[in-house]
Amino acid sequence: MGKSLLYPGGVAVGHADMYGRGDIERMINNTGLLLQGRTGRAGLKKFRYVCDEEGELRALIPLLAEENPDWDRIWCLHGCRIDDRVYLYFVKVRMLETGPFPVNFEIAGSGLSVGSVRDLVFRRVRYHDTDLLWHWPAPAFASAVLLDSGEGWVYCFGVTRDAAGIQRCCLARVRPEDIEHIERYEYLVSRKPEWSPELDGAVTIFTDVPNELSVSFNRHLSQYLAVHSLGLTGVIVGRTAANPWGPWSDAVPLWKVAAAKHRWPYPQLIYAGKEHPELSEENGRVLYLTYIEFEEYFPHLVELTLA
Repeated sequence: MGKSLLYPGGVAVGHADMYGRGDIERMINNTGLLLQGRTGRAGLKKFRYVCDEEGELRALIPLLAEENPDWDRIWCLHGCRIDDRVYLYFVKVRMLETGPFPVNFEIAGSGLSVGSVRDLVFRRVRYHDTDLLWHWPAPAFASAVLLDSGEGWVYCFGVTRDAAGIQRCCLARVRPEDIEHIERYEYLVSRKPEWSPELDGAVTIFTDVPNELSVSFNRHLSQYLAVHSLGLTGVIVGRTAANPWGPWSDAVPLWKVAAAKHRWPYPQLIYAGKEHPELSEENGRVLYLTYIEFEEYFPHLVELTLA
């Protein structure tokens, strides 16, 4: 059947840490690179990886002493810079022994970490003796962060799955100076819009969105633009709205992934579609999108020009 990252030696990876298994020398659950340019292809040529003192890639949010790499994972979501601090939201998952895929997990919840812009060393924000600010099945904030300097709000988009299996996107907001205080977040409970400190009444702003997306103001469209994978179909879509809370348009296909079929015993998974607005050109007419094909497990880059 050939070689597979997720079936080293022909056996499913399972819950165990992949560090040093098969052809994998190192496995880091979350890391990053810094783009030093801010426009299109030119920006892609100027970057550096986030490394430790020895020049090796390092985790942005490392596991705590009580967390086990065979059972616990921290996956970064999105974030923003406020003054000299960088805020990075994350989701924590617990690995499962069995399931339909070579790697199976359940979401525990999501939280927030903060680090200095100088060294990007992050600490997790704790609330009531836990680093999970939102416990599943609450929406996992923040899959996308929109820092609106004009209105003075940080908008946080979070996704959950309802009892029918539908992925629902909800919206929270907080003042920049209060971002570390979970009790000061407000949630959209009506599209009028109305906001409440109570999460239970949060409304759905759109559906069929995995827990990764991007939201930005696109000057070419004079609208806010949300980009995400349409479920696991391999289609990357865009939606527009005049305000972060909507109403959001129906999903419009932007890109259809043409991935080679694999022969492994699980459904093909193509996900994590999103735009990187810091790279856009011509005021947002030229977009740069990425997505992940699970079997390969590295990002693909797409350049897209809007009509």
